[in-house]
Amino acid sequence: MGCEGEVWRVRRAPEAGRAADAEFGDIGEIVIDDADFPWLSGRFRAGPGYGAVRDLFARELALAEADDAEHWTHWEAAYAEIERRVRLVSPEGPVAEFLLHIRGDRAWFRWSDEPFGRERARD
Repeated sequence: MGCEGEVWRVRRAPEAGRAADAEFGDIGEIVIDDADFPWLSGRFRAGPGYGAVRDLFARELALAEADDAEHWTHWEAAYAEIERRVRLVSPEGPVAEFLLHIRGDRAWFRWSDEPFGRERARD
């Protein structure tokens, strides 16, 4: 697929009325080592801003892996917070929408130049 070796950046989203804080803007980067369309995955290297969202990603992933009656409702709320606070930037620039999971030093995601629409794949 030609993506291996690419570096994707995970950035903090700018807050309304404020420019992004350069010191904590870098949440991390993902060096792609596997492409299984539509998913890309790779080694995650945490940046100085990762501490502010680490627990959010852990909660999102735990909810995605849960198996109870209401876990997807809770997952949607957790992922909405990630979407509010995080941006994914390809080597060509920011993407319109993405679904990103981070566990330890691994990250996997799918992305689109267009919004996904109402249905979002969670796996």
